[in-house]
Amino acid sequence: MNGPELLEPVLDFLDTLIAEHGHILYMVLVYVSLPLIAWILSGGLRRRLSHRENAAAPPMIVIWRTSTPPPLPPDIVGDYRPQADDDEQSFDA
Repeated sequence: MNGPELLEPVLDFLDTLIAEHGHILYMVLVYVSLPLIAWILSGGLRRRLSHRENAAAPPMIVIWRTSTPPPLPPDIVGDYRPQADDDEQSFDA
């Protein structure tokens, strides 16, 4: 059995549940979301994140260069020749 075949009974159950009791599920989610939004706006998430502020920061790694990098290769401008296309266009109009 593969994934879709294993999930078929679960999805059928959810379809039936939503079809028969969808309006009740919607109202429950609305009433649950109101206190959740109020808790988030009052700083409920900030209280949990404030404990992490006291954690020590990882050490900063500084790499000092002791020598200069090698010079860049010379420009080879004269050796570049575009391919001849025999006056044909790449895309015909």
